[in-house]
Amino acid sequence: MKLDGAIAVVTGGASGLGEATVRALAAEGARVAIFDLNREMGEALAAELDGIFCEVDITQDVSVAEGFAKARAMQGQERILVNCAGRGNTFKIAQRARDTGQITHFPIDQFERIVLLNLVGTFRCMALSAAGMLTLDPLGDDRERGCIINTASVAAIDGQAGQAAYASSKAGIVGLTLPVARDLRREGIRVNAILPGIMDTPLFATARPELRQQLGDSVPFPRRMGQPREFASLALEMCRNAYMNGEHVRLDGAIRM
Repeated sequence: MKLDGAIAVVTGGASGLGEATVRALAAEGARVAIFDLNREMGEALAAELDGIFCEVDITQDVSVAEGFAKARAMQGQERILVNCAGRGNTFKIAQRARDTGQITHFPIDQFERIVLLNLVGTFRCMALSAAGMLTLDPLGDDRERGCIINTASVAAIDGQAGQAAYASSKAGIVGLTLPVARDLRREGIRVNAILPGIMDTPLFATARPELRQQLGDSVPFPRRMGQPREFASLALEMCRNAYMNGEHVRLDGAIRM
């Protein structure tokens, strides 16, 4: 897909992996709408790049529908959707306090919250975007209408202790990639997923220097945390490469945590 002049939506686009993707798309001449809850950061980025900011909560049907309606009214129907919105938490499914011996379990509402955000929220945006893409004329020899890219995680395959909610939600994103790509095959819409490893996002911005060093040293090569621009570079290649479909690709420096 040609990026110059393309219309794109990036969820979670105000910071981290999403911001890097917004910047990379804009640098290639794409027109980008940023879906995020952080109005201050989203509006500043949109103003800098001549984009559009839409305050969107991806866990809410009405909010997502209104976001797409606003973006399409201002810049047209998107051909590219990159889903970066999401978050994690850390709880063991059950544990015993070392000092008191008290037994607790994973708060079920916190498990549900992460799954509703990371998995259901991503699927909600995919469904609404794909329906819109069906209204577009196909382009080029491959008759392509659009491209959807989701953010999973290496935790989807190699989750750690305390990551039950995060890992299972990201595994769900991996699991839906191929069937949804097959759902949309006749319509010329491709679906892929990126599985980032330890990325240098705002999540680690305030971490102790020794922790950041430890995280970087745990990566086989290169021995550092991944950069958001490297995620964005892969996302753009997934847009460009029309033969990449139904794939989930690790971006983790060969780490197997």
